[in-house]
Amino acid sequence: MDSKRTRHAAYHINYPFVECPKFRRPVLGGDVGVRLTALIPQIVKRNAGEVLDLVVQPEHVHRFASFPPPRAANQIEQRIKGARSHQLRQAFPELKSPLPSLWTRRYYGGTAGHVSPETMRRHIDAQKGR
Repeated sequence: MDSKRTRHAAYHINYPFVECPKFRRPVLGGDVGVRLTALIPQIVKRNAGEVLDLVVQPEHVHRFASFPPPRAANQIEQRIKGARSHQLRQAFPELKSPLPSLWTRRYYGGTAGHVSPETMRRHIDAQKGR
């Protein structure tokens, strides 16, 4: 596997994340899901990351992304959730009424180590049928 490089480091840090809307409500379908699918790569890129795979389902999101070493998983998640919530609620005002906040505070964040992106894609693709 090829390492990525910054000015001072070579790295191969990939994180699988799973996030759910508040109360696991199925609000991420249709136009909201389409917009979210477009937003996530932009926000990840602004935070020095790269989306390796992404699946948006009505009640959860699977994201597999790579970030440079100085980024901690909680910092990544906090920044990405906040930006997405703000932009989605502006574009879809109906998201403001049923949910006090768009995302639950909980998320799953792991490290993939030297698991290949193909293996993670197969895992994420398997979640589509659930």
